[in-house]
Order: sequence, then C-alpha cells, then structure tokens
Amino acid sequence: MGTATVFAPGHLTGLFQICDQDSDPLRKGARGSGVSLDIGVYTTVTVEPAKETTWSVKMNGVQTSEAFVSENVLSKFSKLITPHSIAVEHHVETPLVAGFGSSGGGALSLALALNEATGAKLTRIEAAQIAHVAEIECRTGLGSVFASVRGGFGILTKPGAPGIGEAVSYPDTERLRVVYLHFGPIPTREALANPSLRTKINEMGGLFVDELSSEPTPERFMRLSRRFTEHVGLVTPRLRAVFDKMDAADYPFTMAMFGEVAFGVMERTRAEEAAGLLEASFPSCEAVVVGIDEEGARVTP
Repeated sequence: MGTATVFAPGHLTGLFQICDQDSDPLRKGARGSGVSLDIGVYTTVTVEPAKETTWSVKMNGVQTSEAFVSENVLSKFSKLITPHSIAVEHHVETPLVAGFGSSGGGALSLALALNEATGAKLTRIEAAQIAHVAEIECRTGLGSVFASVRGGFGILTKPGAPGIGEAVSYPDTERLRVVYLHFGPIPTREALANPSLRTKINEMGGLFVDELSSEPTPERFMRLSRRFTEHVGLVTPRLRAVFDKMDAADYPFTMAMFGEVAFGVMERTRAEEAAGLLEASFPSCEAVVVGIDEEGARVTP
C-alpha cells in the first residue's frame, strides 16, 4: 500500500485573457495575473494493488460522485499504472466555486499525489500536465494549474500547461498579504461558456497583461485588475458596496475571477487594517488575511 499527501496553493486571479483556440489542450490556457495563497487544497491518496482499478473520492470528509475534474485525472492516470484501488481525500481550505482555483488545485494535488503513491515515475511537469488537460477538458479553468505549480505572485505571459506556458514574478512579495471577503460562488464553467463575457474579457485582458509585464508592481496589478473588473461588468451590489467603502478609505480592492469575492493585495499592516474595516462594515462576513505562497504545489509530510 502507498500513500501521499500534496498541498496545492489557492489562487486569486485579477485579470486575464482567454487563449483556448489551439487544438492542443496543452497549449490552451490563459495569459493573466494573480496571486497564490498560503491556503489551498490538501489531497491525500491511498493506493493498493487490485485486480482492476477502482476509486472513491471524498471532499472535506464527504463522499462525492461530483468531483468531475478529479474523476478526469483518475481516468487518465488509470491508463498509466497497473490496477489499483485508490482512495482520494480532498481537504479544501478556500471557498468552493468562488475564484480560488480549487478545481485546478484539486486536480494538480491529485495528479502529484497519485504519481507519488503509485510510483508512476512521471516528472513533476508530466503529472501537472495531466491536471492541466483535465481542467481544460472540464472547462473549470485555464491557467490555475500553471499558477498552482509555480506559486508566488506573478504574470502568466504565455498560455499553456506547465512546461509550455511562461511567467514572470513580482519582486519583493514577502512584505505583502492578501485580504479577502467572500460572499458566494460564480461557476467558472458557466462564465467561460458565455460568448459576450468572453468577448469583454479579451477586449482588455491581453492589453493589461502587456502593461503589467512592462512594469510589474503590486500597485499596478490592483489598479489594472479593478479596471478589468469594471469593464467585464460582473460587479454585484454587495461587491459594489465593498468597493465604495474601501475606495473611500484608500484601500484598493478588486473582484476574484470568478467569484463574488472582493480582495486586495497590500502590505501586512494595511491588510490587517483593511480587514478590520471590512468586518466592521460587513459584520455578516469574515474578512480573511492570508500570506502569499512562494513554493507552489508540493508533497507534504
């Protein structure tokens, strides 16, 4: 019997461009910018030899048959290994279906844990590419697997799977924190299938990626992400109330792509001050301050 646990950081995207026209799923993806969080998805895989490959998946302790991205990864992996009985347990620390990259993080942590537990001997990049293709096929994301492999706060400048896409990082992120307020979900699958929304995204997304690449600063990221959010036009009344309150106090906030989530990237002291103001102004919600994960997905003890 083999077992392995892998952590994949959550990720908040501020702006992006859809790049999914290539026929090769490894070259489909996005250009964009976002930040990896020090909370995310822990996936534990336990395997043992069997006459035929079977699996079960739990999400936060509950058995589920609806983890379709995980099912896709498991199906792909089953063709690469000898028959096994596979038990998967996902523990997701971030809100679900709310722009935190949980589907990509779940797929990536599962692929890396399967590789470790089964002794499949894929490289880290090969295992990550399985996760990327699974998410592309399931239409739950475009670049979150790449971001989760890499970690950090960066700009994805060339679309594609890990090993194909290219990115640059913002300097000096140790001083920064992310503060967010979560109201509810916006399914990425539905958003990416909306033709008018796709058009709006690509009207500005690529231009803003180019602007950021020429001057990669957190302040510019926040400014352009907010402009992108306003252009895309998904701001709900609750998010508008947050923006108005935080704008008045000079704390930059934007919207997670995609989720009813307001977030800001700022220095630690200001993040804690912003969280206090959010909780005083919106007492029914919890303002969360988290750090930036610089390591990317990894096997844990």
